[in-house]
Amino acid sequence: MPLTPSPNLLTPSPTLRSPRLRPTRLGLTFLALTVATLIGCINYGLSLGYGLTFLLGGVWIVTAAQANRAARTLSASVLPPTQATAGQDARFTVQVSQTGPAGNVRLEAQASQLGRSQIGHSQSISSMAFLGAGQTMSLPLTVAAPLRGRLELGEVRLIAVDGLGLWHAAYALQGTSEVWVAPKPEADAPAPPTLHAAGGSDTGRRAAGHDEFAGVRAYAAGDAPRLISWKHAARTGDLMTREFDAPAGEALNLTWAATASAGQTEARLSRLAAWVAQASEHGLPFAFELQGTVLPPAHSENQRQAALNALAQFTPLPEAQPQGAAKPTPRPLPLAPLRFSLLALAFSMLPALAHFPVWISGMVAALLGYAALQADPQRKLAPISPLVLLLLAVASGAGLIAQYGTLLGQEAGTALLAVLLALKASETRTVRDAKLLSLLGLFMTSTHYFASQGPLTALHSVAATWLLLAALAGWVNGRGGTQTGRELLRPISRVMLLAAPLALLLFAFFPRPDGPLWQLPLQGGNQTGLADEISAGEFGNLAQSRAVAFRADFGGGKVPPPAERYWRGPLYEAYDGRKWTQVRARFAAPTVETLQDAPLYRYALTLEPSGKPWLLALDTPTQLPQNAVLTGGFQAATFRPASLRTRYEFQSQAARLGREESVERLNFDLLLPEGQSPRARALAEGWRTLAPAQRVQAALDYLAQGGFSYTLSPPTLSEENRVDDFLFRSKQGFCEHYSSAFAFLMRAAGLPARIVGGYQGGEVNPDGGYLIVRQQDAHAWDEVWLEGRGWVRVDPTAVVAPARISTNLGTALTQPNATAPKALSNVERLRLRLDTFQNAWNNWVVSYNGDQQRTLLSRLGVGGVGSVPYLLGLAGVVALLLLPMLALVRRAARPRDPALAALHDLSERLGLPRSAGETATAYADRAAREYPQQAALLHEIAALFNTLRYGPPAQSAATLQHLRDKLRQVRQK
Repeated sequence: MPLTPSPNLLTPSPTLRSPRLRPTRLGLTFLALTVATLIGCINYGLSLGYGLTFLLGGVWIVTAAQANRAARTLSASVLPPTQATAGQDARFTVQVSQTGPAGNVRLEAQASQLGRSQIGHSQSISSMAFLGAGQTMSLPLTVAAPLRGRLELGEVRLIAVDGLGLWHAAYALQGTSEVWVAPKPEADAPAPPTLHAAGGSDTGRRAAGHDEFAGVRAYAAGDAPRLISWKHAARTGDLMTREFDAPAGEALNLTWAATASAGQTEARLSRLAAWVAQASEHGLPFAFELQGTVLPPAHSENQRQAALNALAQFTPLPEAQPQGAAKPTPRPLPLAPLRFSLLALAFSMLPALAHFPVWISGMVAALLGYAALQADPQRKLAPISPLVLLLLAVASGAGLIAQYGTLLGQEAGTALLAVLLALKASETRTVRDAKLLSLLGLFMTSTHYFASQGPLTALHSVAATWLLLAALAGWVNGRGGTQTGRELLRPISRVMLLAAPLALLLFAFFPRPDGPLWQLPLQGGNQTGLADEISAGEFGNLAQSRAVAFRADFGGGKVPPPAERYWRGPLYEAYDGRKWTQVRARFAAPTVETLQDAPLYRYALTLEPSGKPWLLALDTPTQLPQNAVLTGGFQAATFRPASLRTRYEFQSQAARLGREESVERLNFDLLLPEGQSPRARALAEGWRTLAPAQRVQAALDYLAQGGFSYTLSPPTLSEENRVDDFLFRSKQGFCEHYSSAFAFLMRAAGLPARIVGGYQGGEVNPDGGYLIVRQQDAHAWDEVWLEGRGWVRVDPTAVVAPARISTNLGTALTQPNATAPKALSNVERLRLRLDTFQNAWNNWVVSYNGDQQRTLLSRLGVGGVGSVPYLLGLAGVVALLLLPMLALVRRAARPRDPALAALHDLSERLGLPRSAGETATAYADRAAREYPQQAALLHEIAALFNTLRYGPPAQSAATLQHLRDKLRQVRQK
């Protein structure tokens, strides 16, 4: 009997009701990038980098939910081709239906064709498409059919891919779909023999034909519509087909014996296939006989199909030769998404270009610009030669080593990364390379935090991430780059919004280590402030800058008055006649006696990066932050200088310093260079007969009454005898001039003296209740050692310009004796309000570290990081944050139509997906076979669905409520 192929419907296998969720190769690369970024943020303490990393981690999780959701709302059926011919492609059709939201769908299948040797010709095939919400689409799976025989489409996997291509969730569809492949028709085949050709029409025998009406018969599938007796059908309601006959000589007689002259088996079968094609083409009836298949003369589609089936199944089947897998043809690179990727990449690199050397920024801009011009279809620019790209990379590396001395530092490494990224963009030729550009752009975005972690940098990071992820999505979906920017950006916005709560949670509770994992050379582009030595003009240069040095937040407590706002920094004790420098000698530790009646100040210092070890605390710190020490010069210092904005917690209280001091240090602080400034030396030696305190007062009186003035632009002092030149000629100077001259006079008068560098004052922000200390507040004052009192602070600048201590620098320069600062203008008030936001940002985002995390956990009663309550609480909060996301996923997956939504809910309760195009009745029948104990209820639900969809509208509300009531009675899987 001839074997007529019928379509095999493939539905999700009952053993795979839940999709298998796996990351793609792109997803694994994305995860590796996220982990690498996190490690860098941990090492360098990039708090804002934590936020970006956790946002990407949230995207990773949300896209997994997207892929899983999309897979659960898919159904499919597979249809084989009606016929297939050897040497041509067989086109299987997969009808895919998406009842949930729009998404990417990929089909994968294994096709095989077995021959007599049982060594099959096998191949992998796939098809990618973008399926809209509620849409049904027919996707082709084109399979090469080189041999005659059975062509089987093996396991078909229906794969849902998230919008970024990071995850895929796959269903394996049960059953197989196959088609019998007919022989390839012989080219230029001879004319086929006719039935009873010898007798011709004279024999009186007739055969099926188209000459004379011979009667009617019951309709058979494949009969031509023109042969149907429509009058009979209208009268009786039954379809009947009219039959005609002709002399027997007009019917073709196609038999195996008639092909003897063709040669080998396959050639003879090809000739028979050619004759069948000729008969079908000319509308001639034919008789057919082959290997047990005997067909009487007829002309119909069924006749043709039965003959081709017999030819396809003729045994033995041809030998199948093993063949290697064909190399996939590379997809052409669409230019529209490439231009969008280059735009996103350029935007992500903008902040870094402002900090790079000009030649690096110019090279990067030129390479990206040339790549953008190459992506313009109107300009046919030649690609840059690989040799030229290699030379540019080598030259860039050599130039960076010459400029920075290394390629491992922050600035040098970031600049090299930017160059390599631009080179990669200029030679992008494949979709894989284009995807890699987005991932590298995300990594490049995280490097901007070395230079700044301000709010604008955060906004840029979010915008750059938005664009780069949208560019990545443009390469993932199956629409060939036809999407507009809005179509790309809108779904990414949703993903990032869903990822934000998880990112905030991880930002607050992810463990923060107290130190770096490793050390690399640091190059602080923004490092400015106090130097390691003092010379004329040093502090005057800082006074020109309004940049913030640090902010001191007293937490709502008492702020020290202006006269007590001395922020102690480096100590300068060695003097060579021109400059004062720090001393590295080891002296015995002096005593520190806290004055119990003095006010106690608790404050948080947010220090801008300086690359220096000093921490600039109020005199005198009694409680230091972790990893900080108090030196023999009463200076707070850290072992790990911060290259980024850092927050430190302090407690300070006035104290008597060094009442017991080492003799070696006191003697060192009496040293003066021989022969320097003899007039000043003689002046001070005249005070040696006075008591120590009176010598100090004598020097201050000399400065107060000697006609000295306070200025940022004093005349240049001579190289020799600089103190004499200042005290007796110029009499104009800034704080370092007065502190240097005063220390010289005290040493010449026999009192140990030294200079303390730091900052004095600070602007109170009335909105935030904290102090802003700027670089222009840099100051130098003196300490003089007095018997029984220890080191006593003396500020000679205060006697010349009292306003420098009681007000601020600007007031002191114009009104040296003022007692109150000038009133704030509207612009200055606005600036302070903006600084309030900046300070809050610094405290809660940039400076959020392990100490603050431990404080937060302590206030919540959780305990330390890693404790059982901490782990349980973290798991609980994660679950709470994921629940709304899961609710949104479920809500988005349900159809909006109430009836379809009810049917969707039924499939969810049963755990049995509905196939594409499957009616409610057919689904109920299939579900009843799976759950026979609920068969009656399932058929009742299907009937209610049909009534709701196709019944009178007046009954819709009641029917819908009845349907929902019945649905609640279904027992879940």
